[in-house]
Amino acid sequence: MESGPATPTGQGPSSAEKPRLTEQEKKDNHIASEQKRRQAIREGFDEIADIVPGLKGQGRSEAIVLQGAVRHIRELLAERWRLVQEGEQIDPLSIDRYIMDQESMVLAERYASDEKR
Repeated sequence: MESGPATPTGQGPSSAEKPRLTEQEKKDNHIASEQKRRQAIREGFDEIADIVPGLKGQGRSEAIVLQGAVRHIRELLAERWRLVQEGEQIDPLSIDRYIMDQESMVLAERYASDEKR
C-alpha cells in the first residue's frame, strides 16, 4: 500500500497537498462554528418551548423557557409521586415534603455549580 510523499518529519501529507489555512479562513471557520453552535442552542430552546405547556407563542426568552421547564418538571414529579403513592394512601404532607426535597436538591446542585465558576 503506497502513501503520498512524507513531510520532512515523516508525518502525513506534504504541505503541497494540504495547504495551511490563512488567518482569515481560520476566523471564518470559527465564526461559522459559533453560528452553528448558537443555532443548535436556539433550536433546543424552541423544542423545549414547543413541549412545555403554556410556553408556545410566548416569545423566545431563554429565561422564561427555563423557568417554565422547571415548573413543568416539578408538576410532573408531583403527579408521578401522586400516581405511585395513590394505592398506598400516604399522608398528604408527604407530597409536599417530596417536592421540597426535590427543590432542595436542585438548589444544592445550582449552588455547587455556581461555586465552581
